[in-house]
Amino acid sequence: MPRMTSALARHTRRAVLQAAVDAGARCTGMDPDLWFRADDEPDTDWHARRLEAIRLCISCPMRAACEELALRDGDGEAEADELVRAGLTGPELAAVRDHQAERLAVAVDLDRDTEGHQLDELTTKLRFAATKNPDKSAATVRTVAVSRAAQNAEVRNLATQIRQIRTARRARNGWEVAA
Repeated sequence: MPRMTSALARHTRRAVLQAAVDAGARCTGMDPDLWFRADDEPDTDWHARRLEAIRLCISCPMRAACEELALRDGDGEAEADELVRAGLTGPELAAVRDHQAERLAVAVDLDRDTEGHQLDELTTKLRFAATKNPDKSAATVRTVAVSRAAQNAEVRNLATQIRQIRTARRARNGWEVAA
């Protein structure tokens, strides 16, 4: 699996980030206790385990995705050295989160707007479907007609999906009649 960059992770929605981590993280299937300090664990034991966890995270191809998820989830506290995520300790995560608070707030809001993301995808598909030329790929008059009918059905289906989502969003936002 290719390495995810920090820039890509920042512009990726939560579901995609989580799927990437689940599919390609080095820690998948490992004992999660390695990344969390146990209650009353002596400092020397925790420091040794923490270094091992950091070492595993540093070389993980999904480190950037994991860090972005940790930041969006609010993991880590400035005063508590109790975990490692994406190769960062709790205080390090808290410092990064404080520094990037504005960007993270926008990302979390966008993660919540799955309908908006779905509308963007459907609109892109609709534009593509509506601008295809079915005459190019068809060899006979009959196949041209079949291609056009299939294209028209696809455009109608996409337009219906977009209309349903927009109508539901407008109703939730108090619009009685859509302009």
